[in-house]
This record gives sequence, structure tokens and C-alpha cells, in this order.
Amino acid sequence: MISLDLNFNILTRDLSHYLENQVKVGLFGSGVGLSLVLGFSAAYTCYYLISVAKKPQLISGGKTFCQFLKEQCPVVSETYYPTFWCWESRIQTLLRPFVTAKPGVVYRNELIKAADGGQISVDWFDNDDSLSYPDPTTRPTVLLLPGLTGTSRESYILHMVQQSRDLGYRCVVFNNRGVSGETLLTPRTYCAANTEDLETVIDHIQKTYEAASMMAAGVSMGGMMLANYLGRKGRKTCLKGVIVFSAGWDVFECTASLEKPLDRFIFNSYLTSCLQASVHRHRPVLEKCYDIDHVMKAKTIREFDERFTSIMFGYPTNDDYYRDASPVHKLKSVQVPMLCLNAADDVFSPSHAIPVEAVKQNPHLALLITCHGGHIGFLEGLWPRQSTYMDRVFKQFAKAVIEQGGRLKDLSR
Repeated sequence: MISLDLNFNILTRDLSHYLENQVKVGLFGSGVGLSLVLGFSAAYTCYYLISVAKKPQLISGGKTFCQFLKEQCPVVSETYYPTFWCWESRIQTLLRPFVTAKPGVVYRNELIKAADGGQISVDWFDNDDSLSYPDPTTRPTVLLLPGLTGTSRESYILHMVQQSRDLGYRCVVFNNRGVSGETLLTPRTYCAANTEDLETVIDHIQKTYEAASMMAAGVSMGGMMLANYLGRKGRKTCLKGVIVFSAGWDVFECTASLEKPLDRFIFNSYLTSCLQASVHRHRPVLEKCYDIDHVMKAKTIREFDERFTSIMFGYPTNDDYYRDASPVHKLKSVQVPMLCLNAADDVFSPSHAIPVEAVKQNPHLALLITCHGGHIGFLEGLWPRQSTYMDRVFKQFAKAVIEQGGRLKDLSR
């Protein structure tokens, strides 16, 4: 673990090098300008090290799972140092897609038939060059679920594929219906509450590689769907473990947070337009059952759900849908080891709605809360291009579940 003194020295060294090359001592005709810059920089550094860089809070419902995480995933006990020039929540959230690299990944696409006649697009990264697991029949599988309008090409998904590749594992990315370029065969898309497509994909993977262990990771809405799936299935799942990033635990609180003026302007309107763009692409099949003109006039995610999602999945009201989609109500039924990473400053999942008390009541759950990180941000380092804190948590947990998961077979004791 990096010590406070070491980080202070590194920041001071970088600052001195910058000033040496960029700042003129003669600023304003004297050395006053340099003194001001040095003073401000020193004050900012102290503030950062005292108030921004902090150890995450680890909460678990059982000692066994907590101890397992501390031993096998040392990152849960380490101080998280957000990128010092962009640690604010909204900036982390907005910059992450642009500053993080997109590793080159070649997928093999497969379309799986659904019970209603629709099709589900999944992208396989087979990792046939795996040295650790050369036999594909026993090569561990990591199932990845992107966010609300995400696909297998999102940077955070590509990073997890890269981490899995390094460990020798195979990856399968579950794309929600209609978002990854495939034709929508039936007038149905997706929502956080309905897990039928996810169950179909998990069953398909298990039947394809019966001898291979499998775990899953979900991001944002993908994490909500995974948590809802586990809450419904209990022990009746082949997943050995699950990790969830930046999930919204109470949909009522999430939408209320995103409807605040600034966040509505920055995030809500944009995501609503992305959802509407997906509907527009499949208008010929959807307009037979829904008032698409009315849907396209929605200004917020809540309005979109009232006019489209809740109707599609047969809920009497949108409140009924939001209640069913909120994983917080199903956490008590989860019977598989699940680690959840949330940032306390995530405007998509406000801190007061993070289910701390519910997690404490279930020995299969653990919650890792950082002070900063935003929504799927978790940027760290001077220039956070290659890896994030979220990537490190994923890699350590995936390896622990796949290779040491036997220690987690009975957490109820």
C-alpha cells in the first residue's frame, strides 16, 4: 500500500518538474507569481491527501466473506487515490469514456433464440490462447453485463475482458435486446426487473461448457439485473460469485437524484435520448404495440419508463415497475457471494440509498464504498488511461472466486 508520505513526495516532485519547465519566475515581474502557485499547489495537495484520498469502507454480513476479501483482494483495504485533477463525481463520470483506453478485443457473436421468438445477442471472447486453462471445456467463464444503453464495446467492458484474458478466463458479454445492432424480432426490449433473457443466457453458457466454473459482473443497470436475478434464484444458480459496480439500489431514489436540475441537464436528458434512439431504430416492430410518438416526446428517464418500459412489461403503474426493479428489496434472498462497489458521490446511486443495513443482514453480501469515484468512474493515477480502481477490484475478486471460491461454499455458518 502506498504510504501518505510517498504520495506527497511523488506529487511534490511532479509539481516541481512542471513548475521548472512551465512557470516563469518572472511572472508579474517578480517571484510573487511562483510563490502563489507553489502555495496554492501545496494547499491543494494537503487537501487532497487529507480529504480526498481515503480507504474504502468495507461492509459485510458475515465474518467469513469479509476475511476472505481482505486476504484475497487486498485492494479492498488499500487507500483509493482518485486522479488528483478530476476526483469530483460528475467529472469522473463524464471523463471516464474519453480518457480510458479501449483495449483491442475480437469477439465471436452468437444470437440465442428466446422463448418469445426474439433473439439475444451475446459476444464471446474465447481466449483460446490461454496458458492457464488450455482446455476450453474447463476454462472459467466470466459473464459481463453492461449498463443501461451499453454494449460489449464499452471501455469498462473491454477492460474487464482484458483483465480476464490476463487471468486465462473466457468472457461472454450479454447485450440487452436491440442495443448491439441485431434485429429486434419481437416488440420487446429490456428492463432491470425482468431477468428472463439473462436466465436464458446463463443456461445456454452452462450447457455449452458444463465443466467450466462461471461467475458474473454487472455494471450499473447490468448490476441491478444481476442482483435481481440472484434475489429470485437464491441457491438455484450455477454462478460461483458475482460482482456489481455502481448499481442503483432504489430506483425511486436514483431517478429523483437524476432529476435535480444540474444532473438532469448533464445526464438524464442524454440517457433519455439514447433510449429513444434505440426505440427509433426498431420503430417498425415496436409501433405495432406502443405509441412511439408519445415515447419520443419523453424528456426524462422517468417519463420514458412511464410511456414505454412499464407498459411493455405489463406493470399497472410505473411505481410498480420501479419497486420491482429495485434490487434493495431482494438482497435478503441472495445466496451467492456478491461484492458490490459503489461511490458515495455517485449521483446515479445516491449514498443515502446504498443498502448498508440490508447487506449487514446477509452473510453472502459485501459492500465496498469509496468516498469518490462517481458513476463507473473510479479513475486513479496521474493519467488514468490503462486501469482504474474498478478494474483492480474486478480482477482480484474474479481470481479469488474462480481459484479460491471453495472457501465460500457455505457462508451461512
